Amino acid sequence: MKIKYTDLRRDERCESLYNQPGDILGTRGTRPSGRLLRRAFTLVEMLLVVMIIGILAALVIPKIVGRSEQARTTAAYADINGGIKSALGAYEVDNGFYPKSLQDLIVQPGNAKNWHGPYLDKLPVDPWGNPYIYYYPGKHSANSYDLLSVGPDGKEGTDDDIVSWTK
Repeated sequence: MKIKYTDLRRDERCESLYNQPGDILGTRGTRPSGRLLRRAFTLVEMLLVVMIIGILAALVIPKIVGRSEQARTTAAYADINGGIKSALGAYEVDNGFYPKSLQDLIVQPGNAKNWHGPYLDKLPVDPWGNPYIYYYPGKHSANSYDLLSVGPDGKEGTDDDIVSWTK
């Protein structure tokens, strides 16, 4: 049975035009081609996408992994040449000498009469979780101090140590 458009209200007219069973594009009286009915990806398409993602990951991940270690090294340099160095300098200005240990920056030692600390909130640890090593007088700086981080391997005296006496 064919419905005349003049017999329908406006809402029903729109529904009769666009919501016919089997119509995908809203065209009346035509069946969609087989290509339009296919709605799933083929196995080849899925494998191609997975392969592209794998190639991108192989290119990007090594660059990201190397950055975290570089960031830790940079943070250790910043601690040694920034915050801890400033605290040691302030202690030396107040007392006329450097502290015997980093603990003296937090708790007043008996020999520091002009101590105006605490110079640090807590004892610092390097980005790898190891305490910074402090020597006064220094082994490399006889009139000053030596401050170092043992680096990622956790052993003092290796090539990955981050030290205060070299730039």
